[in-house]
Amino acid sequence: MKFIKGAVIALAFLTLQSCFVAKDYKRPETIVEAQNYRTDQLSQDTLTIATLSWKELFTDPILQNYIEEGLQNNMDIRVALQQIRIAEAYVKQGKAGYLPSINGNAKYTHQELPATNQFGNVSSIGQYELSAGLSWEADIWGKIRSTKRASDASYLQTVAAHQAVKSRLIGNIASVYYQLLALDEQIRITEETIETRSKGLETTQALKEAGNVTEVGVKQTEAQLYTAQGILIDLKNQARLLENTLSILMGSAPRMVERSSLENQTLDVSLKTGIPSQLLRNRPDVIAAEYNLINAFELTNVARAGFYPSLTLSATGGLQNIEIDNLFNANSLFATIIGGLTQPIFNKRQIRTQYEVSQAKQEQAYLDFRYAIINASKEVSDALYSYQAATEKIAVKQKEYEAYTLATGYSEELLDNGFANYLEVLTAQENALNSSLNLINAKNSQLQSIVDLYEALGGGWQ
Repeated sequence: MKFIKGAVIALAFLTLQSCFVAKDYKRPETIVEAQNYRTDQLSQDTLTIATLSWKELFTDPILQNYIEEGLQNNMDIRVALQQIRIAEAYVKQGKAGYLPSINGNAKYTHQELPATNQFGNVSSIGQYELSAGLSWEADIWGKIRSTKRASDASYLQTVAAHQAVKSRLIGNIASVYYQLLALDEQIRITEETIETRSKGLETTQALKEAGNVTEVGVKQTEAQLYTAQGILIDLKNQARLLENTLSILMGSAPRMVERSSLENQTLDVSLKTGIPSQLLRNRPDVIAAEYNLINAFELTNVARAGFYPSLTLSATGGLQNIEIDNLFNANSLFATIIGGLTQPIFNKRQIRTQYEVSQAKQEQAYLDFRYAIINASKEVSDALYSYQAATEKIAVKQKEYEAYTLATGYSEELLDNGFANYLEVLTAQENALNSSLNLINAKNSQLQSIVDLYEALGGGWQ
């Protein structure tokens, strides 16, 4: 009869378990809907610059040293590493979820008794106890397994987040470094322009004394000199601010930053993007978003298991005696074993609320994952378009600069021969300066777009 009852109970548990088994995570099939990036230059193969080491892409040895320093000392990197340590601790806790809990207990109890009692009118009695308790819960519904999986996903999320910080840091250091090189080049050109205009002012004053130009021409030349000096002040200020920014990225106090030159920068790589689905394994923020979804999925499993009964086994044993001298006597031994089945009935809606919240958080995680994919695709597309536009603009701005340079030379010759006024010379000089500065900006934009594409594809952390 007892066997039949046991079989019925076991069958009931199997039936309930068939109704609920912790589900396994599957990546949403529609998470990557786009067939390609929005670009006119999409590569059709699976090669991607994201798999390149940053040392292969950024060959400037000074820049390489700065990136190495940043990876060692940057504050965000160090914070991310501590976050990984926190997640590792939770992973260890999740692995221990299958083990029983064991507690030790040492206790003394003193009790005041009534005048008449079973102990022979003793007024008080004391009891000594040394015991240990053990409790264990059977993982019938996969709650412990899901908790462990959630901890694992959380750990892997922090690892991916660290990789994302690393990728972003490398991109930021390279970006600021190239901006500094562009500013150095603009400062050099502006200083040369100031020197030329200072000599031009002397020439104009001489021409005025000779009666070839008026005081208006002198003042316009002087104003042009002041304009160039004002530009130089702004450029040097921007350079100092960027040096401070680069220093902070490297985890150090603001300092002067040694650097190379813009003309020595060659990023001679084929800008291969691979296929969109590669973002799922190359881009760390996308990887982190998926692990966040896995974590939310597993926690929903845990919350769902709360609706089902839990099977627990507990045991307590030890020594107990009213006299401490006899505590370690064989007669002091005691033991208790309890097996229990607990089914939630009414608990102020806490379990249902927890389950509904977990479902909402899972949906949030799914939307975050989907957004990470869409945003990554946008950033890849933006970088490709920016590179294409910058490349085309360099060609145009080079021709523009050459035309303004020739126009300046011609106008100066015409002025010397009395066929042009000085206003035409000043206009040509001003246009030539602006064009040269814009040409440098276009070259910097091309370098920036390569850095952006490398980061957008998830490069740098591997």
